[in-house]
Amino acid sequence: MHASLTFGEILSALSHALDITEGQPRGHAVRTAYLALRVAEELKLSDTSKRDLYKASLLKDAGCSSNAVRVYKVFAADDLLTKRDVKLVNWSNPLESLRFALEHMMPGANIFQKILHALRETRGSVRVMDEVTQARCTKGAMIARYIGFTEAVAQAIEYLDEHWDGRGSPYKLKGEQIPLLARILCMCQTMEVFASTFGVDAAYEMLHQRSGRWFDPELARVACSFQNDRPFWALHAELLHNPDMQPPVPDFTRQTLPTDIDRVCEAFAMIVDAKSSFTAEHSRRVAHYSVQIARALGWSDERVNFIYRAGLLHDIGKLGVSNAILEKPGKLTDKEYDVIRAHPRYTYEILRRVRTFGWLAEVAGAHHERLDGRGYWQGRTAAQLTPEMRILAVADVYDALSADRPYRPALPQEKVFEIMERDSGAALDGELVQILQSTQMGTSAVPAAA
Repeated sequence: MHASLTFGEILSALSHALDITEGQPRGHAVRTAYLALRVAEELKLSDTSKRDLYKASLLKDAGCSSNAVRVYKVFAADDLLTKRDVKLVNWSNPLESLRFALEHMMPGANIFQKILHALRETRGSVRVMDEVTQARCTKGAMIARYIGFTEAVAQAIEYLDEHWDGRGSPYKLKGEQIPLLARILCMCQTMEVFASTFGVDAAYEMLHQRSGRWFDPELARVACSFQNDRPFWALHAELLHNPDMQPPVPDFTRQTLPTDIDRVCEAFAMIVDAKSSFTAEHSRRVAHYSVQIARALGWSDERVNFIYRAGLLHDIGKLGVSNAILEKPGKLTDKEYDVIRAHPRYTYEILRRVRTFGWLAEVAGAHHERLDGRGYWQGRTAAQLTPEMRILAVADVYDALSADRPYRPALPQEKVFEIMERDSGAALDGELVQILQSTQMGTSAVPAAA
């Protein structure tokens, strides 16, 4: 029998999904926690503060998907690449920020096209960075509160991008107006990005340059105290090379209850669905339809709860897909379609990192498989598709057809089931399609929660 999961275990595993949607190498949040807890040790913070800092480090990018559409539209470029590169520049410097914008906006366009696009998207406002950051930070703090974490965790996430000199974002807090945990997190995440990209020496060069501006000078001094700790930085390099490795830091979090795991799954469903303007509530609806089918089949409460979680998390791999693809109104190129086809594999790879989620990863990662073996990403055949996998596929197709998409409006119910019945036997399980149809015809709305 498996020992209960801790919050640290589950957030550490799922944080890899947040890393990829920020354009960072997998394990970035875990490595940030590694650095942050070292700073906390040097400061002799209480176990309560360490616990909150650890959770905030792993969940710091929980709001990252909520600004993906805005970043994509402002830059007319791959949001994942834009987010990755912005972490390497001093965006609070107007000249550096302008240079970054011109280099990344509308790749291939000339300077006049870029300026016209920028004016059209921003309407001349200079607060675009603040708007983008606020969307991310407030959503991240909301997610932390939804899971049930303390206000200290939520505030560490909400004020993550505030700077010591008051020129950060979005609230322009200054000095000790910024909560201590947020100051630690801002410094450690930036150091981690530079150390992973350019090396430890570059991280400390950046730290010296930004001390007193971005970072609390006292915290910068503390970070410098372990600059020459070779074993510490060698382990960071090992964590970068092997992102599935866990750092040897205490897990300050408690064991999760089943209701805790449900809330984490619901929170990550919110994160996934915020990624695109066309997927709002998609994961929650797929979970709801899956539960309806499972209950109609007379499944046990435990089995129904399993399919609920699988429905919530089935698209977590889409966090690794650029909004330039998700929001594209026209036909995808073969290369773009290959990226889309990879997202169930990302889902599987992310979820299998949670110690007790092995079967959940299998089911959630199979939601685009077909009975005839022509699905993706594994090309499973009917004999290899379990009832759970078949249910998830039916629920996902139903919601995809009955919701707006970039390339077409939502289809009417009759048309949706006409298409699904046509695909029964080849792509979808016909019996499950009939069950879903019996629950949906005459139903005008989906409940807000499953």
